[in-house]
Amino acid sequence: MRLAYRPALFAVCAAVLGCAAVGCAPQDASSEGAAGAGKASCARGKLDTVTAGKVTVGTDKPAYAPWFQDDDPANGKGFESAVAYAVADRLGYPRSAVTWQTVPFNNAFAPGEKKFDFDINQTSISAPRKQAVAFSSGYYDVRQAVVALKGSKAAKAKSIADLKGVRLGAQVGTTSLDVINDTIRPHQRPAVYQKNDFAKSALKNHQVDAILIDLPTAFFITSTEVKDAKVVGQFADTGADGEQFGLVLDKQSRITGCVRAAVDALRKDGTLAALEKKWLADTAHAPVLK
Repeated sequence: MRLAYRPALFAVCAAVLGCAAVGCAPQDASSEGAAGAGKASCARGKLDTVTAGKVTVGTDKPAYAPWFQDDDPANGKGFESAVAYAVADRLGYPRSAVTWQTVPFNNAFAPGEKKFDFDINQTSISAPRKQAVAFSSGYYDVRQAVVALKGSKAAKAKSIADLKGVRLGAQVGTTSLDVINDTIRPHQRPAVYQKNDFAKSALKNHQVDAILIDLPTAFFITSTEVKDAKVVGQFADTGADGEQFGLVLDKQSRITGCVRAAVDALRKDGTLAALEKKWLADTAHAPVLK
């Protein structure tokens, strides 16, 4: 929810090949550049993390399904919780060495020093955000979707043009809000909310006719939280590589290259696809609005 990436292609490719061959074994001097700023080593379990011997992972609270389960990021349930542990394991840190930290969504990619090693919170990779923070490679290809109250004008929409006369809302700082502003109604201001919970409440209370949110969350909302709403449709991919969620790191993090290589390896060996199938299999299909 929360756009294209091509970070240091040569370094990333080299790191991925190394990981595929040796499981991200300690690197020699010729490959240390994959570690990012400062050329720190990617030795398993010995990265330059916030707390030595541990990986600190940030995410917002509440932690929404289907990305997390039971509002508990540490339980390993939900797509993003599982991805975080898979990345940590690839880097040489077992589950017992992973600690979680609450980080409000907008704070994760705001300028300034971070107290986490990486943040995972449906944060889309985009050029403006790269000015303040670093990103891993994309771990999930995402599309934005419209959730509308049944019986409303928005619920009958078949195209983007059909949405231009309805009341729309989205969470502040998200690509969902960008879609409204740039694609649907650039000359009218949508309702903006600090959290998705507030946007959902506004929808329930008929303060807006529809909200925009990422597709998996849209299906979860309509099946469990706002049952008099429906997923109207999704938007086509934007940009050369579409929209992707990425792990957020401090702009000066010395482990960015290591984390990128870990995500690339998880995509290459099928782990990300398997986790997506397990946790998001029922949240991927909706008509495309054009």
